[in-house]
Amino acid sequence: MTKNSTSSSTHATWTGMVPTDDTALAATDTGGPGTPVVYLNGQFATQGYWQRAIAELGTDWRHITYDERARGKSQRSADYSFEAAVRDVDAVLAARGVEQALLVGWSYGAVVAAHWANRNPNRALGAVLVDGAYPYDWLDEAMEQRIRKQFRRMGWFLPLLRPTGLTPRMTAEQQADSNIELGQLSRERDLGPVLDGITVPTRYVVASGTSFGSRDDELERIRTSLDAVTARNPNIQISAKVASNHGAILRKDFRAVAEAVREVATVARGQN
Repeated sequence: MTKNSTSSSTHATWTGMVPTDDTALAATDTGGPGTPVVYLNGQFATQGYWQRAIAELGTDWRHITYDERARGKSQRSADYSFEAAVRDVDAVLAARGVEQALLVGWSYGAVVAAHWANRNPNRALGAVLVDGAYPYDWLDEAMEQRIRKQFRRMGWFLPLLRPTGLTPRMTAEQQADSNIELGQLSRERDLGPVLDGITVPTRYVVASGTSFGSRDDELERIRTSLDAVTARNPNIQISAKVASNHGAILRKDFRAVAEAVREVATVARGQN
Protein backbone atom coordinates (compact mmCIF):
# COMPACT_ATOMS: atom_id res chain seq x y z
CA MET A 1 0.00 0.00 0.00
CA THR A 2 1.56 3.28 -1.12
CA LYS A 3 0.86 6.56 0.54
CA ASN A 4 1.29 10.28 0.30
CA SER A 5 0.41 12.51 3.23
CA THR A 6 -0.16 16.25 3.35
CA SER A 7 -0.25 17.86 6.78
CA SER A 8 -2.82 20.32 8.09
CA SER A 9 -3.29 21.88 11.51
CA THR A 10 -5.38 18.96 12.82
CA HIS A 11 -4.77 15.90 10.65
CA ALA A 12 -3.05 14.49 7.61
CA THR A 13 -4.63 13.47 4.33
CA TRP A 14 -3.55 10.09 2.99
CA THR A 15 -3.69 9.07 -0.66
CA GLY A 16 -2.58 5.72 -2.02
CA MET A 17 -3.50 2.31 -3.38
CA VAL A 18 -5.47 -0.28 -1.43
CA PRO A 19 -4.84 -3.89 -2.54
CA THR A 20 -7.92 -6.10 -2.89
CA ASP A 21 -8.29 -9.43 -4.69
CA ASP A 22 -6.41 -9.13 -8.01
CA THR A 23 -6.40 -5.33 -8.14
CA ALA A 24 -5.69 -2.14 -6.22
CA LEU A 25 -7.98 0.82 -5.55
CA ALA A 26 -6.95 4.47 -5.56
CA ALA A 27 -8.15 5.91 -2.27
CA THR A 28 -8.09 9.12 -0.24
CA ASP A 29 -8.55 9.48 3.52
CA THR A 30 -8.59 12.92 5.13
CA GLY A 31 -7.88 11.37 8.53
CA GLY A 32 -8.65 13.02 11.82
CA PRO A 33 -10.89 12.11 14.77
CA GLY A 34 -14.21 12.96 13.12
CA THR A 35 -16.91 10.48 12.18
CA PRO A 36 -15.67 8.38 9.23
CA VAL A 37 -17.79 8.87 6.11
CA VAL A 38 -17.21 6.52 3.17
CA TYR A 39 -18.41 7.72 -0.24
CA LEU A 40 -19.48 5.13 -2.82
CA ASN A 41 -19.48 6.28 -6.43
CA GLY A 42 -21.91 6.00 -9.27
CA GLN A 43 -21.42 2.99 -11.52
CA PHE A 44 -18.74 4.48 -13.78
CA ALA A 45 -17.92 7.62 -11.80
CA THR A 46 -14.87 8.52 -9.72
CA GLN A 47 -14.20 9.83 -6.24
CA GLY A 48 -13.84 13.37 -7.56
CA TYR A 49 -17.63 13.66 -7.82
CA TRP A 50 -17.84 14.06 -4.03
CA GLN A 51 -15.66 17.17 -3.72
CA ARG A 52 -18.52 19.62 -3.23
CA ALA A 53 -20.30 17.56 -0.58
CA ILE A 54 -17.03 16.99 1.26
CA ALA A 55 -16.20 20.70 1.21
CA GLU A 56 -19.70 21.50 2.48
CA LEU A 57 -19.35 19.12 5.42
CA GLY A 58 -15.88 20.43 6.24
CA THR A 59 -13.07 19.18 8.41
CA ASP A 60 -15.13 17.95 11.36
CA TRP A 61 -15.58 14.66 9.49
CA ARG A 62 -13.17 11.98 8.29
CA HIS A 63 -13.83 11.65 4.56
CA ILE A 64 -12.83 8.42 2.77
CA THR A 65 -13.22 8.14 -0.99
CA TYR A 66 -11.97 5.67 -3.56
CA ASP A 67 -12.26 4.73 -7.21
CA GLU A 68 -13.90 1.39 -7.95
CA ARG A 69 -12.12 -1.23 -10.02
CA ALA A 70 -10.95 0.11 -13.40
CA ARG A 71 -12.43 3.51 -12.63
CA GLY A 72 -10.35 6.62 -12.12
CA LYS A 73 -6.84 5.67 -11.02
CA SER A 74 -7.75 2.18 -9.78
CA GLN A 75 -6.37 -0.86 -11.54
CA ARG A 76 -8.21 -3.33 -13.76
CA SER A 77 -9.63 -6.58 -12.42
CA ALA A 78 -11.05 -9.87 -13.62
CA ASP A 79 -14.10 -9.28 -11.42
CA TYR A 80 -16.44 -6.32 -11.84
CA SER A 81 -19.37 -7.93 -10.07
CA PHE A 82 -21.57 -6.26 -7.49
CA GLU A 83 -20.30 -8.63 -4.81
CA ALA A 84 -16.77 -7.48 -5.57
CA ALA A 85 -17.92 -3.87 -5.08
CA VAL A 86 -19.35 -4.75 -1.65
CA ARG A 87 -16.16 -6.58 -0.68
CA ASP A 88 -14.13 -3.54 -1.66
CA VAL A 89 -15.87 -1.45 1.02
CA ASP A 90 -14.44 -3.84 3.61
CA ALA A 91 -11.03 -3.77 1.96
CA VAL A 92 -10.83 0.04 2.10
CA LEU A 93 -12.07 0.22 5.69
CA ALA A 94 -9.62 -2.45 6.80
CA ALA A 95 -6.73 -0.73 5.05
CA ARG A 96 -7.55 2.54 6.79
CA GLY A 97 -8.15 0.94 10.19
CA VAL A 98 -11.81 1.98 10.35
CA GLU A 99 -14.25 -0.28 12.19
CA GLN A 100 -17.46 1.77 11.92
CA ALA A 101 -18.47 4.26 9.24
CA LEU A 102 -21.35 6.22 7.82
CA LEU A 103 -21.89 5.31 4.16
CA VAL A 104 -22.95 7.72 1.42
CA GLY A 105 -23.72 6.20 -1.97
CA TRP A 106 -24.91 7.72 -5.21
CA SER A 107 -26.74 5.70 -7.89
CA TYR A 108 -24.94 2.32 -8.10
CA GLY A 109 -23.10 3.26 -4.91
CA ALA A 110 -26.44 3.65 -3.12
CA VAL A 111 -27.21 -0.02 -3.79
CA VAL A 112 -23.75 -0.99 -2.52
CA ALA A 113 -24.33 1.13 0.61
CA ALA A 114 -27.74 -0.44 1.23
CA HIS A 115 -26.36 -3.98 0.99
CA TRP A 116 -23.36 -3.16 3.19
CA ALA A 117 -25.53 -1.50 5.85
CA ASN A 118 -27.90 -4.49 5.82
CA ARG A 119 -25.06 -6.98 6.22
CA ASN A 120 -23.10 -4.97 8.80
CA PRO A 121 -25.59 -3.47 11.28
CA ASN A 122 -22.94 -3.19 13.99
CA ARG A 123 -20.44 -1.44 11.73
CA ALA A 124 -22.71 0.88 9.76
CA LEU A 125 -23.38 4.12 11.65
CA GLY A 126 -26.00 4.94 9.03
CA ALA A 127 -26.46 5.45 5.32
CA VAL A 128 -27.32 8.23 2.88
CA LEU A 129 -28.64 6.92 -0.43
CA VAL A 130 -28.45 9.52 -3.20
CA ASP A 131 -30.92 8.85 -6.02
CA GLY A 132 -30.37 5.11 -6.06
CA ALA A 133 -31.38 1.85 -4.37
CA TYR A 134 -34.97 1.96 -5.60
CA PRO A 135 -36.67 -1.47 -5.47
CA TYR A 136 -38.39 -1.54 -8.84
CA ASP A 137 -38.59 -4.08 -11.66
CA TRP A 138 -37.23 -1.92 -14.47
CA LEU A 139 -35.22 -4.63 -16.21
CA ASP A 140 -36.96 -6.83 -18.74
CA GLU A 141 -35.72 -8.51 -21.90
CA ALA A 142 -36.36 -5.43 -24.01
CA MET A 143 -34.47 -3.21 -21.58
CA GLU A 144 -31.56 -5.64 -21.47
CA GLN A 145 -31.28 -5.53 -25.25
CA ARG A 146 -31.52 -1.75 -25.19
CA ILE A 147 -28.64 -1.57 -22.70
CA ARG A 148 -26.43 -3.89 -24.74
CA LYS A 149 -27.20 -1.97 -27.94
CA GLN A 150 -26.42 1.34 -26.26
CA PHE A 151 -23.02 0.21 -24.98
CA ARG A 152 -22.12 -1.46 -28.29
CA ARG A 153 -22.89 1.80 -30.05
CA MET A 154 -20.59 3.70 -27.67
CA GLY A 155 -17.87 1.06 -27.77
CA TRP A 156 -15.81 2.61 -30.56
CA PHE A 157 -15.17 5.94 -28.81
CA LEU A 158 -15.01 4.85 -25.14
CA PRO A 159 -11.29 3.94 -25.44
CA LEU A 160 -10.61 7.43 -26.79
CA LEU A 161 -11.94 8.97 -23.57
CA ARG A 162 -10.06 6.71 -21.16
CA PRO A 163 -6.94 8.93 -20.95
CA THR A 164 -9.20 11.73 -19.66
CA GLY A 165 -10.49 9.55 -16.80
CA LEU A 166 -14.08 10.11 -17.92
CA THR A 167 -14.74 6.47 -18.72
CA PRO A 168 -13.75 3.23 -16.97
CA ARG A 169 -11.09 0.92 -18.31
CA MET A 170 -13.71 -1.72 -18.99
CA THR A 171 -14.99 -3.04 -22.28
CA ALA A 172 -18.41 -2.00 -23.53
CA GLU A 173 -19.61 -5.54 -22.85
CA GLN A 174 -18.36 -5.42 -19.27
CA GLN A 175 -20.11 -2.12 -18.70
CA ALA A 176 -23.34 -3.49 -20.14
CA ASP A 177 -23.07 -6.59 -17.93
CA SER A 178 -22.62 -4.38 -14.85
CA ASN A 179 -25.66 -2.31 -15.78
CA ILE A 180 -27.80 -5.40 -16.34
CA GLU A 181 -26.66 -6.91 -13.04
CA LEU A 182 -27.75 -3.69 -11.33
CA GLY A 183 -31.20 -4.10 -12.89
CA GLN A 184 -31.42 -7.63 -11.55
CA LEU A 185 -30.35 -6.53 -8.06
CA SER A 186 -32.87 -3.68 -8.12
CA ARG A 187 -35.91 -5.91 -8.55
CA GLU A 188 -38.41 -5.44 -5.77
CA ARG A 189 -38.16 -9.08 -4.67
CA ASP A 190 -34.37 -8.72 -4.33
CA LEU A 191 -33.73 -5.17 -3.11
CA GLY A 192 -36.95 -4.85 -1.08
CA PRO A 193 -35.87 -7.34 1.62
CA VAL A 194 -32.42 -5.72 1.80
CA LEU A 195 -33.97 -2.34 2.56
CA ASP A 196 -36.52 -3.85 4.95
CA GLY A 197 -33.65 -5.40 6.92
CA ILE A 198 -31.72 -2.16 7.47
CA THR A 199 -31.64 -1.30 11.18
CA VAL A 200 -29.49 1.85 11.09
CA PRO A 201 -30.72 5.39 10.29
CA THR A 202 -30.94 5.77 6.53
CA ARG A 203 -31.91 8.81 4.50
CA TYR A 204 -32.62 9.21 0.79
CA VAL A 205 -31.85 12.29 -1.26
CA VAL A 206 -34.07 12.00 -4.32
CA ALA A 207 -33.44 13.73 -7.63
CA SER A 208 -35.97 14.83 -10.24
CA GLY A 209 -36.26 14.16 -13.93
CA THR A 210 -34.24 11.87 -16.16
CA SER A 211 -30.72 10.54 -16.51
CA PHE A 212 -28.56 9.42 -19.42
CA GLY A 213 -30.26 6.48 -21.12
CA SER A 214 -33.66 6.90 -19.47
CA ARG A 215 -36.84 7.83 -21.30
CA ASP A 216 -39.85 9.97 -20.47
CA ASP A 217 -40.83 9.56 -16.83
CA GLU A 218 -39.07 6.21 -16.24
CA LEU A 219 -37.04 7.41 -13.28
CA GLU A 220 -39.95 9.20 -11.66
CA ARG A 221 -41.96 5.96 -11.76
CA ILE A 222 -39.02 4.09 -10.25
CA ARG A 223 -38.69 6.64 -7.44
CA THR A 224 -42.28 6.05 -6.32
CA SER A 225 -41.15 2.66 -4.99
CA LEU A 226 -39.79 4.49 -1.94
CA ASP A 227 -43.29 5.07 -0.61
CA ALA A 228 -43.65 1.39 0.29
CA VAL A 229 -40.09 1.23 1.66
CA THR A 230 -40.54 4.11 4.11
CA ALA A 231 -43.94 2.76 5.16
CA ARG A 232 -42.43 -0.61 6.09
CA ASN A 233 -39.17 0.47 7.70
CA PRO A 234 -39.16 3.42 10.13
CA ASN A 235 -35.34 3.59 9.98
CA ILE A 236 -35.58 4.79 6.37
CA GLN A 237 -36.85 8.26 5.48
CA ILE A 238 -36.61 10.70 2.58
CA SER A 239 -34.42 13.61 3.64
CA ALA A 240 -34.94 15.75 0.53
CA LYS A 241 -36.45 15.75 -2.95
CA VAL A 242 -34.31 18.10 -5.00
CA ALA A 243 -34.73 19.84 -8.34
CA SER A 244 -31.62 18.58 -10.11
CA ASN A 245 -31.61 15.44 -12.22
CA HIS A 246 -29.80 12.18 -11.54
CA GLY A 247 -26.53 13.15 -13.21
CA ALA A 248 -26.29 16.64 -11.71
CA ILE A 249 -27.35 15.96 -8.13
CA LEU A 250 -23.86 15.85 -6.59
CA ARG A 251 -22.91 19.02 -8.42
CA LYS A 252 -26.05 21.09 -7.86
CA ASP A 253 -27.58 19.70 -4.67
CA PHE A 254 -24.50 18.77 -2.65
CA ARG A 255 -25.86 20.81 0.26
CA ALA A 256 -28.86 18.48 0.52
CA VAL A 257 -26.49 15.51 0.55
CA ALA A 258 -24.39 17.08 3.30
CA GLU A 259 -27.50 17.87 5.32
CA ALA A 260 -28.64 14.25 5.05
CA VAL A 261 -25.24 13.13 6.39
CA ARG A 262 -25.63 15.46 9.37
CA GLU A 263 -29.17 14.20 9.94
CA VAL A 264 -28.11 10.54 9.93
CA ALA A 265 -25.19 11.24 12.25
CA THR A 266 -27.47 13.08 14.70
CA VAL A 267 -29.96 10.22 14.78
CA ALA A 268 -27.15 7.66 15.19
CA ARG A 269 -25.70 9.59 18.15
CA GLY A 270 -29.14 9.70 19.75
CA GLN A 271 -29.47 5.94 19.51
CA ASN A 272 -26.13 5.26 21.21
